Amino acid sequence: MKIGLVIKELRIKKGLTQEELAEKTELSARTIQRIEYGEVDPRAYSLQMIAKALDVDFSLFVEDESKVDKEKKSKNDIILGLVHLSGIFLILIPTILIWSYNKNKVENITEHFKVVISFQIFMWLVFLGGFIQYYKLGMPYMFYAGAIGTVFFSIMNAISVLNNKPYSYFFLDKIKKKDRTKRNSAI
Repeated sequence: MKIGLVIKELRIKKGLTQEELAEKTELSARTIQRIEYGEVDPRAYSLQMIAKALDVDFSLFVEDESKVDKEKKSKNDIILGLVHLSGIFLILIPTILIWSYNKNKVENITEHFKVVISFQIFMWLVFLGGFIQYYKLGMPYMFYAGAIGTVFFSIMNAISVLNNKPYSYFFLDKIKKKDRTKRNSAI
């Protein structure tokens, strides 16, 4: 639960108005209001003053950092899953947009981005080969194989990332290994 909502509930249980709580804490009523509505994150000193005024332990307001870390990791896994799922469309724009918006927020997103872009380019080549095969021989098999492969690999890798398992585009694994080897030898 958000800190502001906890403070509001405790204040109401004590039968205090925002103004009365403000007087007891030496904070302004507007500050109390902004904290309760979640407009600001209160400083530790303000939380200590509020805890004292409400006769509660200060630790009640301190969020469990491991819970916050788990929520952040879960969100990051969802974003990485979306990067892999965007490979289905073979349109580079969704993948690029997801990466550019989250590149400074999600750890390892650039590695996932490079692999998915490489996969999309490879699949474009498969479809180009399928077009040539269809045009010259009248056989659309590479189109079918490309479509099935694209959907299969994108969905399976998105699921793997969401479940914290390694992802694999079998033919691109050599590229990932070379990239890691270069980085490790540079260190």
